[in-house]
Amino acid sequence: MRRGVAVAVAASVLMGGALTGLGVSAARAADAPRGQLVANANACMGCHAVDRKLVGPSFQQIAAKYKGDAQAQAKLARKVKEGGSGVWGMIPMPAHQTMSDADIRTVVDWVLAGAPSR
Repeated sequence: MRRGVAVAVAASVLMGGALTGLGVSAARAADAPRGQLVANANACMGCHAVDRKLVGPSFQQIAAKYKGDAQAQAKLARKVKEGGSGVWGMIPMPAHQTMSDADIRTVVDWVLAGAPSR
């Protein structure tokens, strides 16, 4: 496999999408913020979407709720690592104890920025 194709395949897999066109998938992966890439790679998108509620709140709803909260980064990092329930309803958020602290910070910072696509 050529190196460029291998990179495009890896980027598409990391983004969690099907390989519909190497150019499109690779371009999307290259343009995506690191927080979004880490969220995709750690199954965050199974319960959360950027702009709509799924099982849990959207990332944009989370950003709005914690806007102006100086402790938001620490609170959300702890919630990701340890899991919990009650803030957004009765469905618990599972713990992500195998996620590195650096990856958690990356995702939380991205979410608190409003989960921008670029």
